[in-house]
Amino acid sequence: MMRLVHTLGFVLVFACSSCAQEEQESRVAARQVDYTPAGDQGYLIEHSYYTLSYSSTHRQAEYVYYYLSPESILGGQARTDDFRVDPKVLANPVKSTDYQGSGYDRGHLCPAADMALNLTAMSETFFMSNMSPMYPAFNRGIWSKLEDWVRLVALEEGGIYVATGPVLADRCGVVQDSISVPCSFYKIVFVDGKQPRMLGFLLSNAGASGSIQEFVITIDALEQQTGIDFFWQLDDALEQSLESKVSLAGWRF
Repeated sequence: MMRLVHTLGFVLVFACSSCAQEEQESRVAARQVDYTPAGDQGYLIEHSYYTLSYSSTHRQAEYVYYYLSPESILGGQARTDDFRVDPKVLANPVKSTDYQGSGYDRGHLCPAADMALNLTAMSETFFMSNMSPMYPAFNRGIWSKLEDWVRLVALEEGGIYVATGPVLADRCGVVQDSISVPCSFYKIVFVDGKQPRMLGFLLSNAGASGSIQEFVITIDALEQQTGIDFFWQLDDALEQSLESKVSLAGWRF
């Protein structure tokens, strides 16, 4: 009898835990709007918590797009480090070992720390389609600093939209004869709501010091360099206002 009670208690706890997680994920999904960019040279791949446009020519994403919620940051899921082939890449996928000996990091576009909501979210960030060749000094330095800042903004604002990726128009080398090494990377953050704000960054794939403010750039300029149309779903007047100029009003660094 006691064994049966213990078993039933375990089942109830597990069921409640699962329901709580599903409710949390539903709350996150309810706040989202689809602002998927219009890519220039890739095909769309949708994962559970982020979307990317994959360039077969460069063997990496031209952009990764997702909604970053406080729940996703604070979820508590540990890193899985299960780097692996993305099963949704149509042909010639990048393997986890393809960067070995190259001198480049397997640099996350959607950071693992942004996807701590659950095991699925975390594990999917380790698909190689979410990786781009980054110099270690860049990936572990100024790029990491920018990622930390983006998470702070998401926590303060209650959620933001993020688009990020390499500038594939210029490459500074190759890995395995076919994986382009981008010369630079961009990141865009968008705060939706009554007072919408948008900020873009462009950083060279190299070590750098100083404030991330030094790398702020207009979204229009990023669109010209990447060929990607970001946040095109917005009202035309609002899109023009947000993308044509740099405004640091309302942002904390």
